[in-house]
Amino acid sequence: MSNKLFVGGISWGTSEDSLYDTFEQFGQLEEVKIITDRETGRSRGFGFVTYINSDDAQKAIDTMNGAELDGRNLNVNIAKERAPRRDSGYDNRNSW
Repeated sequence: MSNKLFVGGISWGTSEDSLYDTFEQFGQLEEVKIITDRETGRSRGFGFVTYINSDDAQKAIDTMNGAELDGRNLNVNIAKERAPRRDSGYDNRNSW
């Protein structure tokens, strides 16, 4: 089992520190990251929590999936590798 969890449904008001505080009760964390919009810097409503130990990650899933944090119900599960982006075939250079 992977130690990296996807956490969806994060409130815009939730900080990485508060997410860390919420999830550290299940075990030692390696990393906590809330994904933000590149242009606005605003939370995109999801993030990732990585545990040192996979048993701790499973405990977090069992407890936090569907749990409420800052007024929102969280969706917590094993993070899946993102599929590679397909090449659109568009060459950004001026080729005409």
